[in-house]
This record gives sequence, C-alpha cells and structure tokens, in this order.
Amino acid sequence: MEQWLKDDERLDYLLAEDLRIIQSPSVFSFSLDAVLLSRYTYVPINRGKIVDLCTGNGAIPLFLSARTKAEIIGIELQERLADMATRSVGYNKLSEQITIKQADVKGIAAQIGSEKYDVVTCNPPYFPAHEASERNLKEHLAIARHEIHLTLEEAVISASELLKQGGKAAFVHRPGRLLDIVTAMRANRLEPKRIRFVYPKEGKEANTLLIEAIKDGKPDLKILPPLYVYGEDGQYTEEVKEMLYGKE
Repeated sequence: MEQWLKDDERLDYLLAEDLRIIQSPSVFSFSLDAVLLSRYTYVPINRGKIVDLCTGNGAIPLFLSARTKAEIIGIELQERLADMATRSVGYNKLSEQITIKQADVKGIAAQIGSEKYDVVTCNPPYFPAHEASERNLKEHLAIARHEIHLTLEEAVISASELLKQGGKAAFVHRPGRLLDIVTAMRANRLEPKRIRFVYPKEGKEANTLLIEAIKDGKPDLKILPPLYVYGEDGQYTEEVKEMLYGKE
C-alpha cells in the first residue's frame, strides 16, 4: 500500500463503481458534484474520446470508466492533484483507458488536439477570484474553488476547442451562474440542450446546476425533472443512493 500513498493520503471507496480513489484532507476531496456530473453526462459506450477538464484527483474519469470503454484524458493544473489522480488510475489498473495530464486548461487543445473529442466534462472553480472573503486559506482548495487561474468563460472556450462538431460539453456549476454559462456557451458554438437543477431537498432552492450542450447544435433546450439529494427523513433519496452505492 505504501507504494500508492504519500503523506496524509488515504484510499477511499467508490462503491457504485467498485473502485478506489486516493484522497487527502489537506489537498482536495471530490464532492457530490463530481458524482452528479459523471452520471448526468452522455458518454459513448464502446469507443470515442473524452476529456475531463479541472479533473482534480481524477474522480470523474474514474466514475466515467465504469460507464464507457472510451479513451479518457483528465486535465489538472495542480501537480499534487494530478499526481494523486495518476496513482489512483494506476491502482485501479485503468492506465490503458485513462491518462492524466498536468497542464493548464487554457489552450489545452493546442497540446492534445483540436476538434477531435466526443465529450468534454468540467467541474470548474465556482467562485469569482475577487470574492476574497470566501476564499479557503489552503492554496490547493482556493485554486480548485475560485477562478484564480481559470474563469468559467475560459473553461467553456477550451471545451469548445476540444470538441468535434456534434460533440457534447457537460458542466456542473451553481444556478446563479446559469446565464453566464449559457452566454459563454452560445458565444463559443455550444448550444445548451439539457439542464437539470439539483436541490438539497424539496422546498429548498436549487444549489447545483447540470448543463449539457452540443457543439453547433440547433436550439432546443430541455429542462429535466428536478433531482433531490435528501428526502424528508434526512437520508439520501433513492436516486442519489443508487449513484453513490449502486443498485441494491
């Protein structure tokens, strides 16, 4: 086990996928958003090419690997996170399917190829960099959560540059940025096609947005049924339970 873990790292279970992931409390741990996005996005089953932008410790590529045989590339700016993701991929014996690349999302198409990918997923930093009062003091978390090195528009531009015509981009974000996302997508040849709002529980405001767009698609937006995370009993709803733990 020592060959896979460093410092304060631990191996956590991804129960529904029967995989393990390396995590560290001092750096970054994936959230429910990664699970939601990986289950929401369209993926080709048998072949194709997928890029996950802002991949962090590689949770989304690992989740997607259980749904598709497509080649998956994860792009992560931070060296420590990219290293953790690479080791998680190796531990799960998925190195032939998943490649982790430590690189800036901005301009990544120039490195890995323009207009050649079927799907791009992205769980970008949510908060504008000027919201200093909300910044986490730890640099790794600050970069992951705030638009310090990457803005929403820059992430959308990179997604569009990577996608082939008819390819799909899927993002998870905050509902308050909906118009920003739609504006950025439409300015970069991505036509929003499906939106789903995620609510903590019934009666509460939505706190998460899932959106999928098609490159050069025709306008035809569908609003999907709401997704509730918790039921009245305070437990995960059946839909979320299945995402996290698999079918019973």
